[in-house]
Amino acid sequence: MARPLQPLLSREAIVAATLKIIDVEGIEAFSMPRLAKVMGVRAPSLYHHFKNKTELMTEVARAIMVDTPFPRRPADENWPDLFVALALNFRRSILRHRNAAPILLEYLPRDVLIAMYEKVARFLEKAGVPQHLHVLILDGMEKLSLGASLSEAMKTPESQAQIFPHVDAEEEPTLTSALAANEWSAEQIFEQTIRSFLAGVMQLDAAPRAEAPAGQ
Repeated sequence: MARPLQPLLSREAIVAATLKIIDVEGIEAFSMPRLAKVMGVRAPSLYHHFKNKTELMTEVARAIMVDTPFPRRPADENWPDLFVALALNFRRSILRHRNAAPILLEYLPRDVLIAMYEKVARFLEKAGVPQHLHVLILDGMEKLSLGASLSEAMKTPESQAQIFPHVDAEEEPTLTSALAANEWSAEQIFEQTIRSFLAGVMQLDAAPRAEAPAGQ
């Protein structure tokens, strides 16, 4: 049988081409006809692999998440280091694809997170972290990592180098002074935020736990 003149499409190739368009030109530039033109095929060919744009965007979000490397396991007593490294890796993966941040907000596949949470919960258990703190840690890490990283990714190009953009020295003199005194980069602040959260969680374990209201 003669080989086809063009290589056969694959889901992986379509996702990679989609992400490249969005990275280079922005999410507004993406459309299925545009993708087909870039790949040298007709638009209907794409629908043999993805039934609609929603399914494709979900796989693009998955690809960004899967691209986040899982750090090496630290010693049990240093278990927060794993969360710090994972959060930093996740932040860097998102910032490599700033234009795709809205896709993660809308299409992030929950099964990717759940599989990772199971892996991390097993790590916490082996590290001796009390089980009643696991959900608080996992939920808090998701909110901090996703929220901070996506907020950073969606800054305009003009404000990306600023921690708090649009601060006016005359209108906000105290904040301006605080920014001048700050010695941490945005990534360093992110890391310290994660460490502060985890330290606070462990302090909670030493304090008496309040009874949950009935029915909750």
